[in-house]
Amino acid sequence: MISLVAEKREIFGKQLKAARAGGRVPAVVYGRKAKPTSLFVKLQDFKKVFAAAGESLVITLKSPAGEESVLIHDVAFHPVTSEPIHADFYVVEKDVALKVKVPLEFLGVSPAVKELGGTLVKVLHELEVAALPQDLPSAIKVDISPLTTLESQILIQDLTLPKNIKILNEPNEVVVSVTVV
Repeated sequence: MISLVAEKREIFGKQLKAARAGGRVPAVVYGRKAKPTSLFVKLQDFKKVFAAAGESLVITLKSPAGEESVLIHDVAFHPVTSEPIHADFYVVEKDVALKVKVPLEFLGVSPAVKELGGTLVKVLHELEVAALPQDLPSAIKVDISPLTTLESQILIQDLTLPKNIKILNEPNEVVVSVTVV
């Protein structure tokens, strides 16, 4: 499991600018049964964890209060540098299903694009799913090799999904298609 170390935060307001310049990201951890707690995480560590886990994988947050299983619930980015400037962590309960958006990962090569000159149109980039925290996937894989004609498409109902995952989108929604431009 991916883990991230946090330290207690006791500064607020204008003092946060200096902390951010020092490579620390202010964060808050909260949950249905957890009291909100202000923390700092190291910027470089957070960027690595966020790149690996995104907002759909459970990580272990190690803080002075102990270890907690959390999701990265929300991240605020600087408008110019795109660096993370604040993060929200949501404490998950192992026996309560979560609703999260999971990114789609497109794999393979479409014969309709490669041989017939079609254009691949990715209609959806993520799916909303419900699952227990330990069953959440980091991504849902979509094989585009069955797209063999210029009118081919893949629907949500055509996807091979991991076990114990319930898709909350409509099953007849188009995920990806091939068109002529």
